[in-house]
Amino acid sequence: MSDFLYTGLYNEYKEMILSGRLPSGSRMPSIRKCASETGCSRTTVENAYLQLAAEGFIISRPQSGYYVTDIAAVQDHPVEGSGAEEPSSPVRYDFASHGVDRESFRFDLWQRYIKSALRENERLLSYGEPQGEKDFREALAQYVRKKRNILCTPDEIVAGAGVQNLLSILIPLLDDCRSVSFPDGSFLQGSTIFRDFGYEIHTRDKDCDVIYVSPAHMTRWGDVMPVSRRLELLRHAADRNSLILEDDYENEFVFQSKPTPSLYSLSKARNVVYLGSFSRLLLPSIRISFMILPEELLRRYRKKAEAYNQTASKAEQIALARFIRDGHLEAQTRRLNRLYAQKRNELLSAVRIVFGPEVPVLCGPAGISLAVTLPTRKTGEAVQKKAQACGLRFQILSDHSDSVKLLLSCTSVPVEDYIPGLRLLSSLL
Repeated sequence: MSDFLYTGLYNEYKEMILSGRLPSGSRMPSIRKCASETGCSRTTVENAYLQLAAEGFIISRPQSGYYVTDIAAVQDHPVEGSGAEEPSSPVRYDFASHGVDRESFRFDLWQRYIKSALRENERLLSYGEPQGEKDFREALAQYVRKKRNILCTPDEIVAGAGVQNLLSILIPLLDDCRSVSFPDGSFLQGSTIFRDFGYEIHTRDKDCDVIYVSPAHMTRWGDVMPVSRRLELLRHAADRNSLILEDDYENEFVFQSKPTPSLYSLSKARNVVYLGSFSRLLLPSIRISFMILPEELLRRYRKKAEAYNQTASKAEQIALARFIRDGHLEAQTRRLNRLYAQKRNELLSAVRIVFGPEVPVLCGPAGISLAVTLPTRKTGEAVQKKAQACGLRFQILSDHSDSVKLLLSCTSVPVEDYIPGLRLLSSLL
């Protein structure tokens, strides 16, 4: 029932914003007041607000509340009678994208492996194995044992086309689970699929039935969960009989600290599901992810495994299995570590050059982004709107009366464009 209430409340506010009944700059009712007025729970209201914020309809200002953006004014509308849309400004400096650097991937090498896989004529005539191709899962088991000290068999691995697809298989296996906690509101794909299954969505709440964490990406600027906190989380989850979903997102890009053991290995494969993906290491368009299930969930999965169709490309699984076995994935990881560590340092230097050495910058030991707090009397929304008109993109983390905190990614922008892009940003502030 709460899922329908959340959707209704979200749709109601969205319509009010787009119609102008809630104009730009209006302060949204507090979560407590809205819950009182509508008769909804505070969790339902918070979920609706988080969805509105994620889609750009409202923005959170610390210690102040939520405010309506000017999205209604900047929405692209077809010109009346023409049937055409207004062209958007071309993006010149894309600090918002978490795509990959073009130079980071050897397309020629990957094409050879794909062509080799496509020559498997007889094998490609049949549907893929529901759990993933056997040789691919064998290569994965060897890879995670070597890179993450995870001991598992190929039969404990389930492959799929992206983490969201795997969650749609996993969630029906979770008996009596009704609440899930995420690190923050940015995990939209994960929270959406849980919400679709009727879960209550929370942030930073260790008392939920399911705890979704990304230990190598605790914050959007790359903080890593220390071993002491990992052990504390495991003890707490065991005491409450909670399930931990360990999304090992960006674990490959830990530049400034020693590798830390996975929650899955620390738990000895109890009450932890390990989630991995190749979209960051290879290409976002290669939609192959995998999960490693503990014994009880694996038993439940096997009872219904044949009811699931495999969604990941069979040819890509065959190609990736050979790619891993021939050592190219390890080589790719080393190449990306060098490239992105250098690019992130170059971006940090460019920020210091353009905005001065004292500008506050958050830079964790991992990841590909910087969180930069810049002084301005303008709202982040106003700066972002002007920036988009100039072909400059970035993400807003928070908005204050005298500053705005931005998230700048180093991957998609060439190094030589860092300073021109940041000088453009400076002029807009």
